Amino acid sequence: MPVNLQAPRPENLAPVAGVTLGIAEAGVRKANRKDLVVVSLAAGSTVAGVFTQNRYCAAPVQVCREHLAASSAIRAIVVNTGNANAGTGADGLARARRTCATLAAMMDLQPGQVLPFSTGVIMETLPVERIEAGMPAALADLAPTHWGRAAEGIMTTDTLPKAASRQVQIGGKTVTITGISKGAGMIRPNMATMLGFVATDAVIAPELVQPLVKAAADASFNRITIDGDTSTNDSFLLIATHQAGHAPITALDSADGAALQEAVLAVSRELAQAIVRDGEGATKFISVQIDGGRTEDECKLAAYAIAHSPLVKTAFFASDPNLGRILAAVGYAGIGDLDQNLIEMHLDDVHVVTQGGRHPAYREEDGQRVMKQAEITVRVNLGRGAASATVWTCDLSHDYVSINADYRS
Repeated sequence: MPVNLQAPRPENLAPVAGVTLGIAEAGVRKANRKDLVVVSLAAGSTVAGVFTQNRYCAAPVQVCREHLAASSAIRAIVVNTGNANAGTGADGLARARRTCATLAAMMDLQPGQVLPFSTGVIMETLPVERIEAGMPAALADLAPTHWGRAAEGIMTTDTLPKAASRQVQIGGKTVTITGISKGAGMIRPNMATMLGFVATDAVIAPELVQPLVKAAADASFNRITIDGDTSTNDSFLLIATHQAGHAPITALDSADGAALQEAVLAVSRELAQAIVRDGEGATKFISVQIDGGRTEDECKLAAYAIAHSPLVKTAFFASDPNLGRILAAVGYAGIGDLDQNLIEMHLDDVHVVTQGGRHPAYREEDGQRVMKQAEITVRVNLGRGAASATVWTCDLSHDYVSINADYRS
């Protein structure tokens, strides 16, 4: 069961002017499930993205990068689930390009104006004929209010759809930011299997959209981990349709730019945390906060060492305050001159470690009380400086093994 996560209510997902979404059942892998999503974008929209750092990246990732590099006039997105089109060589690239060409012909566009995305099983041939056959139904279904259904249409092992929306006042106009994501396993974004799509009608200088999507990813999707595996298909797009009617934002460090950036980050963070809350077999949502580092990078080293440790994650699943596992992870994180005698550690409100050793007032029952909670914060202070970083993760349960052992069956 997901950890304190509920399915989004469609009425809470505000439409974004210039974006319509259509969903179909194409039978990509299984019958009678939403598995094809088409997104139509108004002329003049700007699209930017960040993608997996896995060198063995999927065909649609390669095609997306090509199309974004060659065109500033992206007009459509097509997403299929059930098949990742990864590890498929030249044939996979040809099928991804054929998907774009077919949709482009149906929408009176050029193939380079279409971005393809796939998620699902790796090293299986993409059934492009089924995707093409489902496109007319998806196009007929296009509507600005279909964000919730689109969130369902991009799911794989997710147990719940993931969507979020915010509105903010900029220049006297209401600006909308709405997005969807999917992911539950093979999650350690390095930009998880994750996809994320966020759209806004803000009027923003086109050259600012790429820096904005990178900043949003770095503070959200690049701060989550379920199992430490970086997928072949990870992708996060930001779409700006420029239709809100306010004066253009020309700098992200302006008042309007900061307001937009905070709203985009809020949506991105909610979507990213939803992935962790719905992690395969997860029973607990864990925030790992590292303070007192010399740099943010070394704080992230320590945070991810804790968040990736199978021993730490299984201890959380068992509600076992085996806290030496956390300290050991900090020690091997790669901070060469770390002074263990300066380390302080808290589990929520419980002061566990002081000056590198067990706090005299710490009691095992206090640690166990925290470990039994569905949401837990681990705070470690390295005593080295003023930098900090936070990563979100989950526990590692029996169900994680079962889900991934049975994934292809």
